[in-house]
Amino acid sequence: MWRNLRYRGEYLVFRMLLCVWQILPPRGCARLAKNLAWVICNLLPRKLTRYQVAHDNLRQAFSEKNEAEIDQTIHDMWVHLFRLLSEIAHLPRKLHLHNTYDVIQFHNRPDAVRALLSNRPVLLLSGHYGNWEMAISVFGLFGFQMGVVARELDNPYLQNWFARFRQQTGHQLIAKKNCFDDMLELLEQGGRFALLGDQDAGRGGIFVEFFGKPASTLKTIALLAQQYNALICVGCSRRLPERGEYWERFELAVEEVIDPQQLDTDNPILEITQKYTAALERAVRRAPEQYFWLHKRWKTAPGDREARRLARKKAA
Repeated sequence: MWRNLRYRGEYLVFRMLLCVWQILPPRGCARLAKNLAWVICNLLPRKLTRYQVAHDNLRQAFSEKNEAEIDQTIHDMWVHLFRLLSEIAHLPRKLHLHNTYDVIQFHNRPDAVRALLSNRPVLLLSGHYGNWEMAISVFGLFGFQMGVVARELDNPYLQNWFARFRQQTGHQLIAKKNCFDDMLELLEQGGRFALLGDQDAGRGGIFVEFFGKPASTLKTIALLAQQYNALICVGCSRRLPERGEYWERFELAVEEVIDPQQLDTDNPILEITQKYTAALERAVRRAPEQYFWLHKRWKTAPGDREARRLARKKAA
């Protein structure tokens, strides 16, 4: 009973914040995001805000940055996250097919269209970067429905809200836990699914370089692409600096399309995984403040065998 009351309380707070975001115009949302980021960075205990995790990640990724620059990036990351929440609140009302070109600036669009119309299964891959929910919504508006892989939230009321949000443009929500059968069925039918592939994969992952350091990465994506001859479309939705008259503007970019048939390598799983990880890194470098640095990306250290392999690769 107490857990259900807590879940209801969390959902009530969430809906109240959602109402605040929806009432404010874009400039008001941006100002509120900056104020909330200031509170996070200056008033709350750093342990509570995972400051050290973000700091260590940024130090690893951008060794050339000084402490002031790292702190500024962390502050700007929090501004981005709060703006992301406000954009999610406004998405259903402010993004429609008729105004897509007023909101979205496309980059390498022909590559994405060719992949989606190739009559082959397609894996749309991104990371916790920019506004990943925006990208999913845009594909749905253009008629490219897909399975969306996402972790189920502990709070069932929040889970139901986000499920409805993601399905409103025609997508099928696939729970990340025990999702393998649903993914296989979709691929066997020549379908598409979208997922985020930038989190630590533990000991079961494959180690590739991310910002110059070995990172345990999902090898399932490469295995599925090879087994089902699926194209991997690596992309992102980055918020642009200038604001539109009606709403924010974003760049929906295809960073790279990976075709398993065109690889000439003895280890295609490793090659595919390194390629999509490098593509995500290139995107993050363009706007590092729009990346979710609070996740322990390098949590799992490579074993001796992986460390030797990566050392040989660097020396080559």
